Amino acid sequence: MTRSSTRFTASRSAASSSAASRFPASAEGRRPRWVTAAAAGATTLAVAISIVAGTGAAVAQTPAPAPSATRAALDPALVAGRGADLGFVEQEAEKAATTGTVIGPDRTAYTLPAEASGRSAVKLTAGQYVEFTLPKAANAITVRYSIPDAPAGGGITSPLKVTAAGVSKTMSLTSQYSWLYNQYPFSNDPGAGLLHPDWWITECGCVPSQTTPAPVISTPFRPMHFYDEQRLLLGRTLKAGDTVRLTVPAGAAAAWTVIDLLDSQLVGLPKIDIVAANVLLFGADPFGKRDSAPAFDKAIAAAKKAHLKVYVPPGVYQVDRHIIVDNVTIEGAGSWYTIITGHQVTLSTPAPDGSVHTGVGFYGKDASAGGSSNVHLSGFAIVGDVRERIDTDQVNGIGGALSDSTIDGLYVDHTKVGMWFDGPMNNLKITNSMIVDQIADGVNFHTGVTNSSVSNTFVRNTGDDGLAMWSETTEDANNTFDHDTVQTPTLANGIAIYGGTDNTVSNNLVADPLREGSGIQVGSRFGAQPFTGHLWITNNTTVRAGTYELNWNIGLGAIWFYALERNIDADIEVVGDSFLDNTYNAIMLVTDFPVKDQFSITNVHFKDIRVDGTGTSVLSARSAGSATFENVDARNVGAVGINNCGSFNFTPAGSEFSVVDLGGNDGGGTTGPWFAPWELPNTITCDDRPTVVVPPAPSTW
Repeated sequence: MTRSSTRFTASRSAASSSAASRFPASAEGRRPRWVTAAAAGATTLAVAISIVAGTGAAVAQTPAPAPSATRAALDPALVAGRGADLGFVEQEAEKAATTGTVIGPDRTAYTLPAEASGRSAVKLTAGQYVEFTLPKAANAITVRYSIPDAPAGGGITSPLKVTAAGVSKTMSLTSQYSWLYNQYPFSNDPGAGLLHPDWWITECGCVPSQTTPAPVISTPFRPMHFYDEQRLLLGRTLKAGDTVRLTVPAGAAAAWTVIDLLDSQLVGLPKIDIVAANVLLFGADPFGKRDSAPAFDKAIAAAKKAHLKVYVPPGVYQVDRHIIVDNVTIEGAGSWYTIITGHQVTLSTPAPDGSVHTGVGFYGKDASAGGSSNVHLSGFAIVGDVRERIDTDQVNGIGGALSDSTIDGLYVDHTKVGMWFDGPMNNLKITNSMIVDQIADGVNFHTGVTNSSVSNTFVRNTGDDGLAMWSETTEDANNTFDHDTVQTPTLANGIAIYGGTDNTVSNNLVADPLREGSGIQVGSRFGAQPFTGHLWITNNTTVRAGTYELNWNIGLGAIWFYALERNIDADIEVVGDSFLDNTYNAIMLVTDFPVKDQFSITNVHFKDIRVDGTGTSVLSARSAGSATFENVDARNVGAVGINNCGSFNFTPAGSEFSVVDLGGNDGGGTTGPWFAPWELPNTITCDDRPTVVVPPAPSTW
């Protein structure tokens, strides 16, 4: 979520900081290594204006490990029917053949393993490789990686050799879009002092500017956002069983290269649209050397006059500002082939909305000007140039207000927010898209967005909420996030709902949130309108969520309800969800400490829930109110099943939070049944920081 104030206030003074690590990092060399012979090489295409198609002949290979396809670093069977399916196969580097060193698993914030998918990756130095055996035929790959920052910030570039059957090419990796430091909204300078010395920080358990003697804060302070990713068309089709080897060549600029995962897929031929306003006819440059923004404007005007679509053929197009869209259809040849990119441009004077930069993006008109409608965008990539977080900047991939519109098959990379919509607006459908490497959110429905949805969309490596509905000023209503995947948000939540009425979060997969948030949040905060009507959270799966909240110095729930500015009392149904491998709690209901006696959380109903593994409790209640539980089954629970602190008044009558048993709540862990009768309805079982017990990996139920 994009904002200009601190995300959290310290709700109460913390005791000495406890260890944040969930899993200690593996010692170097502890993990077995495999060495396999190199396959004969691979080709790449940085820009596909034409395609080399075909299937190469088989080449002799030394046996490699069996292909290991995962989803969110899990056996796909554990998340069947949930999350997005965009046709690619995910493979974790730590499961592949390698001569490098496996790092992790580790969930400690500000570490390379913690930000990796599955909390583990492979570190390579010069001459070392990781080799993936393809489970399916593929002609394209995506590599998620990290390389060091420059000593003074700003990033470096370093090569990575890609070899597969028949050809060989070298990718140029960069850290120019990664490595942020310090407190919100972060800095690109690793040597910078505290941005907010008047904020409480866990590192010293103090407010530095109010502490004598002043604490020594080491730099770089809180490094984060380590990873980036690149896509590569291989130029030929590899068959199942072929290998793709990633090698750090001798003389690489990076002292180390971390490979997190490889996505592979079979990309079809470019889409050709003859009956359309082709941007090339209006002067667009498909080689990206000249500014194509005027050509896009001319093509849009001509298309509207002639009632045609706008077609953008394969190529790379430089667009350094917003393209304003209204009542128009713009189609590319496919997101692998049509790439619309641009530099971030500093404005000579700030714009009325506070922006100090502009950059590539497709924007509907502002809602105050009536917004835009009947806009249809599909089949292209938007690749920005955003390297710092400035919340007033409108440098998002898609923006403005878009009603009765569709967005399909886009790839959005290196913008501030992938898609940020300021309503009121109605009936927007986002489908089959991929949003990665954002400085802030993936998608945000902000202020009066209604009857809109995000479905079958994949979001990875955001710097804030992956998917959010934010009912600031005007409530969002009747919206749906369905069958989406959100992985590795470095800050905040996978999915967040801030106020609104009759919204739905269903069939999603959320994995590996890092800090100051978790898997799914229901929050009364950020000036949001109240929750009214219903909120349905159904058939979702979270994995490796339940994070450590740095400012509060406690563990959160994989799903957490947070009453900061008002009561949460709408009908909220949490049904059919699975919370797997929770770092701390599976479920948390919390009211901020300064307002704990003003606000409460009620009318929340949990039914048909499965909890497989908690570092601490199934339920942590730190609020007044109540919730019902029916058929909530749990196993591998690390602490007392219900950690009930209520509002911390510790009254003789018990906790201010009541747990209502509707039957069928089974299972438990190290301390016995999680839903033990002696805990009900409101026994105080408050343990502020219970010992973390690492559960086993999730398995079929």
